[in-house]
Amino acid sequence: MSLAEEIQRRRTFAIISHPDAGKTTLTEKLLLYGGAIDRAGSVKAREGGGAAHSDWMAIEQERGISVTSAAMQFEYRGYAINLLDTPGHQDFSEDTYRALTAADSVVMLLDCAKGVEEQTKKLFRVARERRLPIFTFVNKLDRPGREPVELIDEVEELFGLHAVPMTWPIGSGPDFKGVYVRATGQVQVFERSRAGRKARVAGQGSLDDPEIAALLTAEELQRLKDDVDLMEHVLPAFDREAFRRGEQSPLFFGSAVNNFGVAEFLDEFLDLAPAPGPRPLNDGGEVSPGQPFTAFVFKVQANMNKAHRDRVAFARIVSGRFERGMDALHVRERKSIKLNYPHMFFGRERAIVDEAFPGDILGLINPGLFRIGDVLSAAGAVEFHAVPRFSPEQFCSVRLADPGARKGFLKGLQQIAEEGVVQVFWPKGGAPLPILGAVGRLQFEVLAHRLKGEYACPVLLEPRNFQMARWLTGGWPEPSKYWGELVEDGEGNPAILFENDWQRRTTAEKNPGIGFREHPPR
Repeated sequence: MSLAEEIQRRRTFAIISHPDAGKTTLTEKLLLYGGAIDRAGSVKAREGGGAAHSDWMAIEQERGISVTSAAMQFEYRGYAINLLDTPGHQDFSEDTYRALTAADSVVMLLDCAKGVEEQTKKLFRVARERRLPIFTFVNKLDRPGREPVELIDEVEELFGLHAVPMTWPIGSGPDFKGVYVRATGQVQVFERSRAGRKARVAGQGSLDDPEIAALLTAEELQRLKDDVDLMEHVLPAFDREAFRRGEQSPLFFGSAVNNFGVAEFLDEFLDLAPAPGPRPLNDGGEVSPGQPFTAFVFKVQANMNKAHRDRVAFARIVSGRFERGMDALHVRERKSIKLNYPHMFFGRERAIVDEAFPGDILGLINPGLFRIGDVLSAAGAVEFHAVPRFSPEQFCSVRLADPGARKGFLKGLQQIAEEGVVQVFWPKGGAPLPILGAVGRLQFEVLAHRLKGEYACPVLLEPRNFQMARWLTGGWPEPSKYWGELVEDGEGNPAILFENDWQRRTTAEKNPGIGFREHPPR
């Protein structure tokens, strides 16, 4: 298959939502219908059920939440699909933001009862800034919820985005029986299946098909006909170009837990979602998928394989054909490296690959060589737009439960900090242990859990009153002209931690020759 053909069959996307909207469940069901697993919660050919396959970390399985992005590839209908399952909890939004830099489109998941929630708004804005085409999937139709038209209006009002229904629900709550597929004019009536299995179609046909009339009550059928009439004559028609421009969002209804409407969504998603396209450069140019190999690291993860205690850098291929063992320029290090052991991942499972293409996510064994944002290139030095990194808003001090475990603690902290879970600050006056910063407090729980479980190093965390960090340019402030604590971050960059905005403003006023940057230097 030619490079152009491989590019056209790639679909790389992320799912975003507020916590508890059913994101990980939808991920599992897409894998189920894509043939990647034979039962939700278990790998194909494995026995029994289990935790969500995308939630491979121990704390994710214990708490039932996603705290890190997972990359999974599977084949369906001749397409190579790269699915990025992202954390929904706001404390891990930074990991989600980074995953979105690797996506070509986004599926926005809504709870049919709650509609658009706060975290969804934040993630939508990030997707819109990146000009990503956005699909909308309204989930949990098996529970009582709001009227479809009300949800459509809310999406348009909040986002300025025309939500165009591609399917329409038949009933809701315990009376949810199936969907009407707008593109084909077909009604799909489902039978409830055993947990984790594909939904069975009890009947399929047009609105006037006697088989459909036998499966629905007269009232249900008439309401569906009225809803279809509304959809066809009042609501806007789908326009592919308006979708690509970010003016429309194709809207689907379903119940991921019952598998209703999932296959219909997946089939239309593959037809509508964009293949990998050009990616902008810092110098104003762009790299097209057909050019020589380039990729960027958007995620680093330690201890995915406890037997090897290895670190993996996840790199999104932007352009060109990747071949195992090829040489590429490590742009930040300004040296050529050989990429001998590339992996494709499915949650925690991995397999060495001999070739990969734009849109694919490579896992590269990382002996401390890669950082988030690093660029690999067979086309000379190029610089893509920086992968987002945010200023922490929560801070704590750390103490070791066992003072003799300091060496293991520093190793574990360094590796986990490389993933972006926390940021490390060393007091300028010297201190045996650092101050830690994070976007959300739950990230500290993840750190403590992983230090204990992966590095046998239990720690005690004590909250600090700092509210913000600022990185300094132009030198350190004089001793009598600052409020806050002077620190260096994990890479030696000078910074200062402030307890409130008054300290920041006063320090800035007394040090006009010093810059106070909200984000760390790349």
